[in-house]
Amino acid sequence: MTVNVLTPKDITKKAFNREELFILDVRNESDFNDWKIEGENFEYLNVPYFELLDGVEEITGEIPTNKVVLVVCAKEGSSVMVAEMLSEAGLNVSYLKGGMKAWSEYLEPVKIGDLNDGGEIYQFVRIGKGCLSYMVLSEGEAAVIDSTRMTDIYIDFAKSKGTKITHVFDTHLHADHISGGRTIAEKTGATYWLPPKDATEVTFVYQPLEHGNDVAIGNTTINFETLYSPGHTIGSSSFIVDREYLLSGDILFINSIGRPDLAGKAEDWVADLRTTLYKRYRELSEDLIVLPAHFMMIDELNEDGSVAEKLGELFAKNHGLNINDENEFRKLVTKKLPPQPNAYQEIRETNMGKINPNLEKQREMEIGPNRCAVR
Repeated sequence: MTVNVLTPKDITKKAFNREELFILDVRNESDFNDWKIEGENFEYLNVPYFELLDGVEEITGEIPTNKVVLVVCAKEGSSVMVAEMLSEAGLNVSYLKGGMKAWSEYLEPVKIGDLNDGGEIYQFVRIGKGCLSYMVLSEGEAAVIDSTRMTDIYIDFAKSKGTKITHVFDTHLHADHISGGRTIAEKTGATYWLPPKDATEVTFVYQPLEHGNDVAIGNTTINFETLYSPGHTIGSSSFIVDREYLLSGDILFINSIGRPDLAGKAEDWVADLRTTLYKRYRELSEDLIVLPAHFMMIDELNEDGSVAEKLGELFAKNHGLNINDENEFRKLVTKKLPPQPNAYQEIRETNMGKINPNLEKQREMEIGPNRCAVR
């Protein structure tokens, strides 16, 4: 039988559509337990490939014949080998092109909505990493927010829409992934904006992003308002776009809230986090649609694959927004935290411009799940 190939885009569509998929992951058990391809109706079997070097006879009975079967490894090579062995045993299987490395880097653009002046807003879902970035387009110009290091995707998408990227924003200095903001700005001539309180150690020129900034995109100002919202970092900022969308960065997620410890300042910043969530955000319209910079779990995706929810719904359902006791809140966000993101200190230094790792090193630094939230 032929060994089929499925791409990260193919698997993303299956995740968005809640399709069934059986995944045979042939990485080591610890790697699988730490980070895997997630889908609401995905099933898993983890058998390290070195256990299959002498044959696949012991697992053929565990592979379904009535579902799409995907073999996954870190970079592709081992999954091709195992898929070929299963095919020779009479099973119809596919392998993931590029392995988990490609899965980590894939971005799927999802249209969030139209803006009042005729513009549009798109969310780029990095489903394998849980990162969410954005593009606001209006009258031939575009702004990119919280971009990943896969910069050509944004540049090519803007070109396909007949627009030029003129502004690039980071809501804060990221610690879980390498920002593409500076690179996009260099390639397009766009202005790169960064909160100055997060930029005290950066080695490059940037435009200070401060409370109350309104930025023109196209010939009109799309009411692109900056809201200072510290807590995840000391400089964290949110954006209110078109009086309808709240881009919350890593301060507020759908089912959780941002962690304040990634710069080693948890005790110092927990009060800022509470003030932002319980005071600044409470003063905003509950009809604002929250667009975070990350998602934690696959079930946070809406039917169209987007990650978005009204602020009022989050006030009603998000546990992190409903802790009345300040001491309990402090304990939650300083003591009950998941492990730190992989290589987060090196990622911060890269985003400051202090170090410039090569592409392969950058890929290694970003391997693993998103861990920017309080669970």
